[in-house]
This record gives sequence, C-alpha cells and structure tokens, in this order.
Amino acid sequence: MKLHEAKTAGSNLFTAYGAGYVEINGNRHQGSLIVTGDSILPWGPASFEALTEEHFSALLALQPEVVIFGSGQRLRFPHPRLTAALANAGIGVEVMDSNAACRTYNILLAEDRQVIAVLLGE
Repeated sequence: MKLHEAKTAGSNLFTAYGAGYVEINGNRHQGSLIVTGDSILPWGPASFEALTEEHFSALLALQPEVVIFGSGQRLRFPHPRLTAALANAGIGVEVMDSNAACRTYNILLAEDRQVIAVLLGE
C-alpha cells in the first residue's frame, strides 16, 4: 500500500456523524448543509421532497468539480431534472446516503479535489 500525505490541514473534515447530525472538525451541526473545504453553509431544503432545481443550480457559484449529495439516512436519488444544471456544466454529481457522503467527501478532499458535500438534515 502506498501512502500519500493528506492535504487537508485547515480544511473542513467530517469527524463524526449520526442520526440527524454531523460533526465537522469536532463541531456538531444539524439541518441541511453545504460543506466545502473552507466553508459550512446552511442549505435550503428541509426534506427530500422539498428539493428543487434552484437548490442544485445555486451550487454552480461554488465551482465544484464534483458534488456529493447526501440524501439523509437512506439512499434516495433526486430526479435528473433537479441536477441538470450541474450536469450541463460538466460537474459530477454522486448520490449516496449522508453517512457515505461524509466519508467520500473526506477522501476526495484529501486527494485535493474541488469537492462539495450537500447533505439533507433529515
């Protein structure tokens, strides 16, 4: 196994997660969030059913390479029309439950990728 130096010092990393919360750098957060390497922002939708095209198209301003969408405690795929603006801009969207999204985000951030995690807080 070849090890590489992680490039995550000073970045937002998920340090724990559970039903209804995540911890980022040891600080607990609840509700829907947008997490980048240097910011933690509230995200509008309160539930999966409340997702709109605008929620996803607003992510374009962050200029990610890939968006990791955490759909809550169970895996649910948003309709493709909701993420169309991201796909049309050449931005990858990966869908997984929120726990898997936290782990995947940490790995991609350590690879120095322009990744954001968007998590539903339900």
